[in-house]
Amino acid sequence: MVLSHGEREGFKLQPRFNVIWLFLMLIAGIFSLLYLWYVLFPGRADPEVFKYFTADQFSRAREYTTTLRLFFIGSFLIQAAVLGWLVFGGRAAGLSSWARELAGNSYIGGVLVLFLSVWMLQRLISLPFLLYGDYYWQHRWGFSTQTMGSWWIDYLKMAGIELVLTSLGVAVFFLILNRWPGTWWIVGASFLSVWLVIQSYIWPVAVAPLFNSFEPAKNQSLIEMVDALSSKAGVPVDKVLIMDASQRTTKANAYFAGLGKTKQIVLYDTLLEKYPMEQVEAVVAHEMAHWRQGHIVKGIALGIAGNFLLWGLLFLLIRLTVSIPWYMHYPPHTWIIVMLFFTLVSFSSSPLQNYFSRAMEREADLVAVQLTGNPAAAKNLHINLAAGNLSDLSPNYFIRWFSYSHPPVLERIETVNQAVSKQ
Repeated sequence: MVLSHGEREGFKLQPRFNVIWLFLMLIAGIFSLLYLWYVLFPGRADPEVFKYFTADQFSRAREYTTTLRLFFIGSFLIQAAVLGWLVFGGRAAGLSSWARELAGNSYIGGVLVLFLSVWMLQRLISLPFLLYGDYYWQHRWGFSTQTMGSWWIDYLKMAGIELVLTSLGVAVFFLILNRWPGTWWIVGASFLSVWLVIQSYIWPVAVAPLFNSFEPAKNQSLIEMVDALSSKAGVPVDKVLIMDASQRTTKANAYFAGLGKTKQIVLYDTLLEKYPMEQVEAVVAHEMAHWRQGHIVKGIALGIAGNFLLWGLLFLLIRLTVSIPWYMHYPPHTWIIVMLFFTLVSFSSSPLQNYFSRAMEREADLVAVQLTGNPAAAKNLHINLAAGNLSDLSPNYFIRWFSYSHPPVLERIETVNQAVSKQ
């Protein structure tokens, strides 16, 4: 599509600051300052910690997690500042004109040129934080087993997947934006909601195998244990897969994923190597509890509800920020506005997202103890995982409230105690 003179003139329109941007930036700014303060000054440990862990374990975990948190907040602040500068620093309209000229006055070409430029800029900003935190820092503490070459292969794979999918998403977004100017937020939210379901279905079989190998469990004791738990929970489990996590890390973990025929429980091979079978049983029971309690479906439902809410707010925000005549297309720099919006909202809504996640994890912990009837194994599992993975053993209340998707170890131990008292 080649732009008319009027549309080319429309690209000169600068975004306008308004009260919604002020509110989003204030919330993100306040949370950033509080997060940074409590990372640097986390306070004393809960005395209860030392019933289960040594002072050395506590101090090592604090040192390890503090640096990772500083990487996180530093990366966010720089990303948000750069996007804010591009939108409100007088650069946005100029970028649209530059992208359009580079694409030979093609509208969708200009959109994709600008998207690619901003995407590469964001990647360059985040790369030092990611490389140091995900590679060097993990090697420093003996967690990473990857070579530098292997790390870069993973990075490029993930970047390639993101680039392809996001490019398609951007093209569809601008098509919807200009095709349905009054209702595009409903259409966009509907498309994204469908994608959330599709993504949950295909991720375990289409994306995860690009990074790890998965094999069905062969240990007969493990298979019999899973069958017994499955029968007790009333949840059919067709796939318990072992992932070659040791190719990348020494940490132990497990997760559940998928929908319908792609549902699966995945155990790290490091978990089976380092933990006794009764603690592996506690892990499997926890993941099975997520299925029994419908947490995947509930999570998707919450995501869809939040999705429509955010798109409605984005619709209002773009109306207030970008003013164009009815006959013009939205300029390519609208995408930078969208990126700034979702960067701020994703960060600021972390407490709400994590509140629901912690509630589901707490429920899964309770159900897992009911399934195994072995609270001692569950308690030892939480203690060993926290110590082995260098989890913060006594996070500050704000850090826990803001950023924890799982309850900290002391809360998980207390949940096990509650499960015992109910039996």
